[in-house]
Amino acid sequence: QVQLVESGGDSVQPGGSLRLSCAAKGTFWRVDFMAWYRQAPGKERELVARIHNNTPQTYAESVRGRFTISRDMGKNEVYLQMNSLNPEDTAKYFCQAEIKPLWTSPLTTFWGQGIQVTVSS
Repeated sequence: QVQLVESGGDSVQPGGSLRLSCAAKGTFWRVDFMAWYRQAPGKERELVARIHNNTPQTYAESVRGRFTISRDMGKNEVYLQMNSLNPEDTAKYFCQAEIKPLWTSPLTTFWGQGIQVTVSS
């Protein structure tokens, strides 16, 4: 059983910072890509940032230069450092990971439950 457990969501004022964490828990062979998505009310879920091993691959244009994705491969954890937050960053943030449950398994996509980030004065 694989679970992605997110933490770090909160309410902050514009200009503030937050750090989200996500840990892959359970028994599995390997974690490949890890990513953060977000979904604001009435909008589609969008990719925020994605990382492969320790190399960030992708940032949404709206967060580039403000958000940083990083990873602790030994702990199977991924982080999202969010700086200069603005109200448009308000959304539910989801951790996603592509994991091989067994060495013979194909990569399987797993999602966390999501955590709320609210930016408001």
